[in-house]
Order: sequence, then structure tokens, then C-alpha cells
Amino acid sequence: MTEKKIELLAPAGDMERLQMALAYGADAVYLAGTMFGMRSFAGNFSPEELKTAVALCHSRGVRVHVTCNTMPRNEEAARLPEWLEYLDSLGVDAVILADVGVFALAGRYAPHVERHISTQASVANYQCARAWHDLGAKRVILARELSLDEIREIRAKTPPELELEAFAHGAMCVSYSGRCLLSNYMTGRDSNRGECAQPCRYQYALMEEKRPGEYFPVFEEGGETYILNSRDMCMIDHVGELMEAGLNSLKLEGRAKSAYYAAIVTGAYRHAIDAAAAGQPLDPVWRDEVEHISHRPYSTGFYFGQPGQYTGDARYLRGWQIVAKVLSCDGEGNALLTLNNKFRAGEDLELVGPGLRPIPFRAEGMRDGDGLPLDEVRRPQMTFQMRLPQVAPPLSLLRRQTEGLQGE
Repeated sequence: MTEKKIELLAPAGDMERLQMALAYGADAVYLAGTMFGMRSFAGNFSPEELKTAVALCHSRGVRVHVTCNTMPRNEEAARLPEWLEYLDSLGVDAVILADVGVFALAGRYAPHVERHISTQASVANYQCARAWHDLGAKRVILARELSLDEIREIRAKTPPELELEAFAHGAMCVSYSGRCLLSNYMTGRDSNRGECAQPCRYQYALMEEKRPGEYFPVFEEGGETYILNSRDMCMIDHVGELMEAGLNSLKLEGRAKSAYYAAIVTGAYRHAIDAAAAGQPLDPVWRDEVEHISHRPYSTGFYFGQPGQYTGDARYLRGWQIVAKVLSCDGEGNALLTLNNKFRAGEDLELVGPGLRPIPFRAEGMRDGDGLPLDEVRRPQMTFQMRLPQVAPPLSLLRRQTEGLQGE
């Protein structure tokens, strides 16, 4: 049993995903405004939305970390002071940054906000971590390429006041700490400015200059042709080891992923952290939950050594689909829901929710807003009534099994 408190840091790409992270057990969330973040294709937050988000999180005792981790150009650097002053005025808890110039500006224009060093800065040794601490950093987010032993050494050789954060779950990059120019070169979308097109997931072939249109496959040993692909990280089976290594925060990747992903992965790791802190094994039902979200084949990243090359196809495993979200529910399980994907009476569904073990049941008893029976609910975002197998809190979800393997 460990008495060490470790933070569960969840992604929040927009307000819906933020609400899911809060409901399913996050201690802190990381999100972005419409500028300076590394996920420009997430929904992100306007200045007014960010104000609302900070107030909502703080009302629930949840910290807010805002990403400012791109490498800004001159014209962007000129706009940073005003943005940093705004974050300071909102009471944001931390800014995540990688550029030393942004770091200096944050110290000047957001003096009440902690400065966290992004994984984009590739902190991979204790000297680097100590140097950032000496400059005024409160936390470093360690490079994904570190092993558990290396993290233990960094913890042993850095001031205890310096917090250490590391990724525990989500997508990984074939390039060192995300420093890649493939997307820039091939699509004009800058991977280091939040616009990566993920060309490492493409299937490549060789074409000779004088034979245009003739493609020669580039094979690995087993005939695979995805030569730059990578698996996703999943450390839910090793949360106790991550805590014992001295980490202060476990980070879940996924600001560009769905609200369903944010809910399920946050809930699963909430149970994993609580079990490890209590010295108990993780209930297999929560380990199974990370198989119910969209993902590529899992690995443990670099924590136990080199993960090895993965050259399988780039498609996601998607075995489950959200069909509806609970808006409210009375003490007898009579719920008001909003529809995500159509379904019919008689279909096999599962109810999942904050703190709820998954409950399989058969859909029946749907009614429209006037109380009239429905055989099928099919209009996106329509509200309807339904009897659930048990009482469920708001933001609980109904899901169903799908064919299991789809393209990205």
C-alpha cells in the first residue's frame, strides 16, 4: 500500500470532453485556447469558454493546465504577453510550455501560474530536469522515451519540490518526442504546431523516377508495409510501478479524441490509481475498459525497454460505439437521454457511467418527448425517455458492440 497521492491528468479537447473528464474522476485536466497549443484540430476553448471551464473545474477541486507548447514565430511571440496575462487573471493553475522564450514570458506575465515543461522539450536526464527547476519550473513532463529505471534515477537526483509527470496511456510517435518534419514536408501541416497529418501511419511503396505509376511495395520481414507505424501506450497494468518510481502525475493522451474516449480512459485509470494506492489489485473489469475505446494495438512504450518496431496496419481497433448519453435519471432508473447513434428496441446495449461497472441490458421502453412509444430512436441529438437497468448519474453512457476494426 502506498500513501503517495498521484494526480490523474486527463485530456479535455472541448467542453463536452472536459465534462466527461470531470465526471469520470480526473484530478486535473489539460486543455488549450485557440492558439499556441499542440492539438489545433481539437475543439479547444475560446477565451470565454476557457473562463467557464476554469470556474467549473475549480468548483470541483480540479486543476486546469493550459498548453502553450508550440514553438511560436515572431508574430505569435508578440501576442503571447496578452494571452498569458489573461490566463493569470483566470486563475489557471499551470501553463505547459516548451520554448525558453515562452517560459520567460510566462514568468513575467503570468506570475501566479505554475510553469510545466512540455514533453516537447525532451527532458530525458536529471541534469536537464534540475536546470529547468533552477530556472523556475514547477514540473517537468518527461520524454516518452524513458524507462522506469531512468525515471527512478531522475527522481533520486532532482529536488523533491520539482514535480515529475509522465504519459501513461495513448498514442505514441515514431519520432523522438514528437520532433518530426514528415507532415510538414508531405502535407504542409506542421507537426510541431499542432497540425500533424500522421504520415508515419501511411502505407508506403517505392517508385523509380523513370517509371512513374509503377509502385514497388516496401516490405518488412513478415510482409508488412507500414514501415513507420507505432502502437499505442497502455500502462494500466503497471500504475503501481509508475507511482513507486516517484511520479507526481500520470497523463492520459487524447485531446483530439472523443468524449467517449475521455470518459472511459479517465474512469479506468481512476480505478487503477485508487486500487494501487490502497494496495489492492486492479479489478479486471476496469482493465477491460481500455479495450472498449478506439486504439491501436497496445504496448508499454519504453518503460521496460525498447518496444520494438510495429509494422502492422494503421487502423484503429474500434469494437464499441456510444449510442446515447444520460441527461438525468430518477430513483427508479427512468432516464432522459440524448441520442448519438440510432438504435432499435431489442438491441443489446451496455450501460457505463461514473463509478458504474458495465451493465449489459436489452433496449426497451423508449418513449419520445410526448411519452409515445418508440421502436427506434434515430434523429441525432434528439431527447428521449428510457428505463435503464439501474439508477445512473448524468453523463452515463449507453454503448453497443460493433464489428470491431475500422479505418482511422
